[in-house]
Amino acid sequence: MGKRTLDLDDRLYDYLLDVSLREPEILARLRKRTLKLPEHGMQVSPEQGQFLALLVELTGARQHLEVGVFTGYSSLAVALALPADGHITALDIDPDFTAIAREFWAEAGVAEKIDLRLGPGIETLDALIADGHADSYDSAFIDADKPNYDGYFERCLQLVRPGGLIGIDNVLWSGKPADDSIRDDNTDAIRAFNLARKDDQRVTLSMVPIADGLTLAIKR
Repeated sequence: MGKRTLDLDDRLYDYLLDVSLREPEILARLRKRTLKLPEHGMQVSPEQGQFLALLVELTGARQHLEVGVFTGYSSLAVALALPADGHITALDIDPDFTAIAREFWAEAGVAEKIDLRLGPGIETLDALIADGHADSYDSAFIDADKPNYDGYFERCLQLVRPGGLIGIDNVLWSGKPADDSIRDDNTDAIRAFNLARKDDQRVTLSMVPIADGLTLAIKR
């Protein structure tokens, strides 16, 4: 058996950031602003934001779909990596958190790249499908309420083109899905989602142990 993925203690995690993180100043400020909120744990980690930006460059994505914005760190990281004609359709339900996102998008000069749609995510995704946007997105990122993960994924699978990439955040959920004694709505939803994806032949799949776990799925 080959070596397993390293456990990252604080010292090794700090080293990872010290030698690899290229965080733009505006993203650093947004992260610090978000840390003041009680809900700051909902924000993606800086190395994950950088990884998402790398995926945009690697895949050549121009049309990106984001389900769950919060204060806009991941969408800003992606917007900065998109080409000049790139576009993000960003979905969320909270006008207060996304007001922070809008502020930083505008300061970064990428607000025109981002179409923020406030409302229940399932309804907004269904509307995009009904409006003829199936197979039109190059990539998608799901980071929203966990009980709706399967519904978000099924709709993103329709909206992303063949060969497009879907990222799903929090799939390791602090290790809780691996402990069958833990039963709550969020953990049960992620556990069921992960099991369903394992044998889902509609996608090529890899679960990456970055941050709180990120599943990458390429639509076949």
